[in-house]
Amino acid sequence: MTTTKDNAGVWIDHRRALIVGLTVDGEVSSVILSKVEKHLERAGDSPMKGAYEALQVPSDDRRQRALTGELNIYYDAVIAALRNYGRLLVFGPGEAKGELLARLSKMNLGGHVAAVETAGRMTDRQVAAKVRAHFGVAPARVQATP
Repeated sequence: MTTTKDNAGVWIDHRRALIVGLTVDGEVSSVILSKVEKHLERAGDSPMKGAYEALQVPSDDRRQRALTGELNIYYDAVIAALRNYGRLLVFGPGEAKGELLARLSKMNLGGHVAAVETAGRMTDRQVAAKVRAHFGVAPARVQATP
């Protein structure tokens, strides 16, 4: 069970969010995948593909609305997983961290964010280590068995 004294970090991009929660019981990790589809791109006339037809690809505003709706569902799922944590570290490689921060602020949870940082691709272990380091938590020691 999480309390408002527990902390969490989330590495996020538009495809995946890895949440690492630091609780009194230890470390808890969870992954949330988005259902955002890659956009169809418009192409001009091509000798190999024939003439461009307007009906083959949806209009830009309709595609953008669909993307925004899919991302909002994804961000809401991430926020639901983060809701009970006291302080949050948000980091990742692109725009998703800023979009998540804006959504958190809209839901009056922006005050929980301790820091927002840019970070490239990371393994799950690197993410967990960064979250522990940010909040000053030592990694759990593994005892060797004789």
